[in-house]
Amino acid sequence: MIRALIVAACVVGATAAGAATAQADTYYKNCSAAREAGVTPILQGQDGYAEHLDRDGDGVACE
Repeated sequence: MIRALIVAACVVGATAAGAATAQADTYYKNCSAAREAGVTPILQGQDGYAEHLDRDGDGVACE
């Protein structure tokens, strides 16, 4: 019983953390918007990076 409650709490916590992360993702329509926000260049793995911003595919967007 206690083990089931602990597992359920972990699942709920992990789901809530995932939802918070998904809401925190930043999206820039284009590099002009990213430059205006003062976040360029954006490296792959950083919040705001997207393939459509990385014209040459080298992992650095809006260079």
